Amino acid sequence: MDKKNRKCYSGIGGQAVIEGIMMKNKNEYAVAVRKPNGEIEIKKEEYISISDKFKILKIPFLRGIFAMIDSMILGIKTLNYSASFIEDTDSTESESKFEKWLEKNLTPKNMEIVMAIITVISIVFAIVIFSLLPAFLGSIIKIFIKSNFIIAFSEGILRILIFILYIVMISKLPDIQRTFEYHGSEHKCINCIENGLDLNVENVLKSSKEHKRCGTSFLVFVMIISIFLFMFIRVDNIWLKFLSRILLIPVVAGVSYEVLKLMGRFDNKVVDILSKPGLLMQRLTTREPNEQEVVVAIKAVESVFDWKEFQKKNFNKIFN
Repeated sequence: MDKKNRKCYSGIGGQAVIEGIMMKNKNEYAVAVRKPNGEIEIKKEEYISISDKFKILKIPFLRGIFAMIDSMILGIKTLNYSASFIEDTDSTESESKFEKWLEKNLTPKNMEIVMAIITVISIVFAIVIFSLLPAFLGSIIKIFIKSNFIIAFSEGILRILIFILYIVMISKLPDIQRTFEYHGSEHKCINCIENGLDLNVENVLKSSKEHKRCGTSFLVFVMIISIFLFMFIRVDNIWLKFLSRILLIPVVAGVSYEVLKLMGRFDNKVVDILSKPGLLMQRLTTREPNEQEVVVAIKAVESVFDWKEFQKKNFNKIFN
């Protein structure tokens, strides 16, 4: 591809947490959280990815699977950290007997085990809702339609519709709306930097809240690629069908990661077309942030990324 079509790729990414933002650059990440008293707490640490520990896992398509695992581990860790500030403000009177029992009887190590169990349950729930349920509904459609291609396509469309319904339902919750605002501020900061603008509140607010490398776009690619993959994998037995959907999740994730990574580096008409579904879905998972939320996002970015050096190198800008 032409150099003029190459996007100024910063390499940074992140996610929204409770009342804050996590930003990651290479092996460093920072979580910036606005505490109930209005102060911004920043925690900066190092996270060595699984593929950095085992270089063989950096092989294309394989690396996407472990990038997804890394994202889940770091995401849960930073979410728990941000939640701790909210929990500190809760009075003990509002705690349930079960919560009081947990605090009294569980050590920090045991609490980590409980969180791990909750995470596994959440993953199983997600697989059932977004993978097995569409497969089950697809098997019902088979009673009326004999074409395997139409059944696979219908299953994929059902998967997308279930995902959209899920996002719409949770977006009604006030806390989730705030999280979506922080999600928007994360994208705006990255777009601001990668378009050569100084990282300040004014420039961030006028930047786009959609970004091609977003996790939402990744999930959309997972669902679209699975449609085409399952068109050619024909399994009549419902249990084997369920098993195939689960076993092929890593394959679909690996392919989706490579597509998303490639598109994040280039700007042209083909990339624009391929990015449309993910960007449209981001309209559901992002909201326009306010100035206070943008300030938190900027703090997170500046903790792990030298945006001035990046713009000197890519946009020939000069700073005092």
